[in-house]
Amino acid sequence: MKITEQSEHLRSQLAQNAKNFKLSWVQLGQGLYSVWRDKLYHSWEFDKFEDYVVRELGLKKPLALKLVKTYFFVEQDEPVYLKKEFAETRDTAVIPGYESLDVLRMARGKKELTREDYTKLRKDIFEKGKEASLVRKDLTAMIKERKKVDPDQERDARHEQSVRRLVAALRSFKKDMETLKLADPDIVDEAEELLKRLEEEHSHDSKTH
Repeated sequence: MKITEQSEHLRSQLAQNAKNFKLSWVQLGQGLYSVWRDKLYHSWEFDKFEDYVVRELGLKKPLALKLVKTYFFVEQDEPVYLKKEFAETRDTAVIPGYESLDVLRMARGKKELTREDYTKLRKDIFEKGKEASLVRKDLTAMIKERKKVDPDQERDARHEQSVRRLVAALRSFKKDMETLKLADPDIVDEAEELLKRLEEEHSHDSKTH
């Protein structure tokens, strides 16, 4: 198919329209943030922020709050996104929308992640234009990886669970033997002594961890 000046103009216009579409949330997010921060909805006779966005703007509360949080995050942590030059110097395909930025916002608050983890996610979003759903999967995988339990901690946890089960069993045994008189008093006394020692040991371990 022959490339014409008209088709090239359309192509260029569509790319610009797509950029505008991806960035269109910014003005809405900025405005909603101002309304939420300054409680302007009170002066418009709304008791709550969600009442205003639902009844006057027709937006669902979760979406409105997501836009507010994402805009605040971008303003504070990624202000480059708000600069005019950002859109002008990047291909349309790699300009992130608010959903991808919201995932990055959530990643920013995860204590499990390292600085390198965040940098990788940011690069995938800002430089590669990775979709929000894929970035979200990467974030989940990173958190699971960082949360892997240390073998020593896992062993200690199993030990503590075993002690708890044994203490519960001894308590039940002691109560039944005392009530039903099914065992020699000496056995009951020994069970009580063992129970006390286990409880003391468990209490000491809990304080030292």
